[in-house]
This record gives sequence, C-alpha cells and structure tokens, in this order.
Amino acid sequence: MSLSSGSPDHHFAPPPGKVLPVLLIAKFTTADAEPFTARAKQALELLLAQPGCLRGLLARSTDTADLWVLTVEFASVSAYRRALSPFDVRTHVIPLLAEADTTEPAAYEVVLEAAPGEVRHHTSLLAADAGTVRLGEASGPATAR
Repeated sequence: MSLSSGSPDHHFAPPPGKVLPVLLIAKFTTADAEPFTARAKQALELLLAQPGCLRGLLARSTDTADLWVLTVEFASVSAYRRALSPFDVRTHVIPLLAEADTTEPAAYEVVLEAAPGEVRHHTSLLAADAGTVRLGEASGPATAR
C-alpha cells in the first residue's frame, strides 16, 4: 500500500456536519516531576471524562529533564471548548494549563492524519482572513488598517 502524495485527489474534505480533530499542546518547564505528573494525571483523567476528548499524553524531554509536553486530542473545536467548561476542569485543569509556556499557540487543527500505509490531508477550517482579523473584530476592525 503506498502513501498518498498529498495531491488534491487525496485531500479529505469532511462530509457536511462532520468536524475535524483538534490538538491541545501545552509545554511546561518544571524540575519537580512528582507533583507535576500527579497534577497532569488528574488533568488527563478529568479531560478524558468529557465527551469528545479522544486521548491524552504527557511526555518528558529526553534532552532536558525539566521540559514536558501535555498533548490532548479532541474530536472537534466544539468538543475542545466543551471539555474545558465543567467546573472540576476549570478548577483543576485550567490552573495547570495557565502554567504552560504561553509564547506559542496551544490549540491546533489537524491538517495531515497518518496511519500505517495512509496519509490523509484534511481541508483547513481556518477562515481565509484568520491571520488578519483579531479577537473582537468578527465584523471587521474598528478602523481600517
């Protein structure tokens, strides 16, 4: 079985009403591994109890022992948002995520999805103007740029 070439024939556009997965990627720096992993375990348990939360991983850097990454996969953007809404998630998970490195975005849409022998390309759900319209400017900026 050969891998798809990424040509337009191999793009995967979801059927109407189907949504694409979202990844939450949070990077942490902590030298105190035991309490951190306990908090991350609780966060993963709480998130995975939410509908649409598919899987989670906590990984430690093999090069620098105090660098960690928490990755959680959600079935959709709305599943991601709903999973962060319950009270117990807001009181235990959100404070942990607040300690993550905030110099990079944390939520990502899946563009390529691979399984043995297959790579599928998903059509991006980002709006064409996603890089130009800021939060609070849904109808356009207050002043022309």
